Amino acid sequence: MSSTPTPRGERVLLTGATGYVGGGLLEILEPRGVRLRCMARSPEKLSGHADSTEVIQGDLLEESEVARALEGIHTAYYLAHSMGGERDFVEADRRAARIFARAAREAGVRKIIYLGGLGKGDALSPHLASRHEVGEILRGSGVPTLEFRSGIIIGRGSLSFELISALVQRLPVMVAPKWVSVETQPIAVADVLRYLTDALDLPLERSEILEIGGPDRVSYRQMMLEYAMQAGYRRRILPVPVLTPWLSSLWLGLVTPVQARVGRKLIDSVRNETVVDDERARVVFGFRPRGIAQAIEEARSGLATSPPATGKEPMIIEYHRREVGAPASRVYREFASLGGERGWPSLDWAWRIRGLLDRMVGGEGMRRGRRHPDELVVGDAVDFWRVEAVEPGRSLRMIAEMKLPGTGWLEFSVEPRGERASVLEQKALFEPRGWWGRVYWGALFPFHSWIFRRMIRKIARRAERAAV
Repeated sequence: MSSTPTPRGERVLLTGATGYVGGGLLEILEPRGVRLRCMARSPEKLSGHADSTEVIQGDLLEESEVARALEGIHTAYYLAHSMGGERDFVEADRRAARIFARAAREAGVRKIIYLGGLGKGDALSPHLASRHEVGEILRGSGVPTLEFRSGIIIGRGSLSFELISALVQRLPVMVAPKWVSVETQPIAVADVLRYLTDALDLPLERSEILEIGGPDRVSYRQMMLEYAMQAGYRRRILPVPVLTPWLSSLWLGLVTPVQARVGRKLIDSVRNETVVDDERARVVFGFRPRGIAQAIEEARSGLATSPPATGKEPMIIEYHRREVGAPASRVYREFASLGGERGWPSLDWAWRIRGLLDRMVGGEGMRRGRRHPDELVVGDAVDFWRVEAVEPGRSLRMIAEMKLPGTGWLEFSVEPRGERASVLEQKALFEPRGWWGRVYWGALFPFHSWIFRRMIRKIARRAERAAV
């Protein structure tokens, strides 16, 4: 079997469309008129897309659902993995790949496009070994399979990039294990999406593995220092030989806002070099990816606008992002109506205790409430916050007016993903004042992290219930 360029009008299946890379690919392919079918466990997250896009409910671990999704498909994108799940992700990925490979062969699919990971040798981490095994299973289907093996993806929403940015933002001095010297070859998300998009028109006589990465081979230390330089932070990284990758993953779970469970699986992979040894991808597709400096600059410029730091102390950021099955306007109404008589969506009693403590030390506490239950304008009081910036229907930023050893902000923004879906982002920012400010945030970090995770989840659920 061989594959031709995907003819216009043929159906293309996209799995993983609710994920970071898959969502970006969906936004590129739809305007080009590609007849897409998206398979998702939660199809409501993909509502409101173009008429030419068909969204069906399905689980890659259910044979009948996979077979139904592949009916009449010419080219299938396989961009899903189970690393974020509670179950054994290696076994789940293996089973899903086998089901997909068998169903694709039986359905007469002409081409599979798969995004895996770089890494060589026999001592690969479970994460990288699983990525390679999935590619091997798909290639063994008999359907011509184009497997891209990618380095770390640099872009807003990439878990690897969020880990790096959170570390740089939070830690002025990083006591880092030896893996910070391991080489990697990062690639900008825009270049990954270009490879995936152009692959539609690439004929395949047989299955191929193409390695993709940016032009720069850098260590993790160099990557973090490049981010710090662009962000205007002064950072020191002190490598020590005593922290294993496993211990490092626990440390990451304490100092970053990402899930420690997924972070542990990722950080275990950094012992392996992830560099490009085969440059055929650049020859086949005829373009040169961005360098590390440009990739980080573009990723940073995509972050939501945040209050400027004074430059005296590094900004600490507690960042959370959530896909919501509700229109952006509905989500905005939920976070724009926080406080006052309505209270706070996560542990309202704790917020009230915090207000009482603030009054005891001479602050305003929560007695001010808010001017209007739903509307906000710059300068409005919201309990012990003050509205600093607001864009109706899209974003809100409030500055804390409680007694603190530093300056704090709470920021929300929402972006539409069609008529009935959106992406909510939430940031709690703190600029400590001196050593006491750093001690204050460090002591309360576990509680802050817990309460802000609950907050974004509650806001999303309220919006979804109201939309229904």
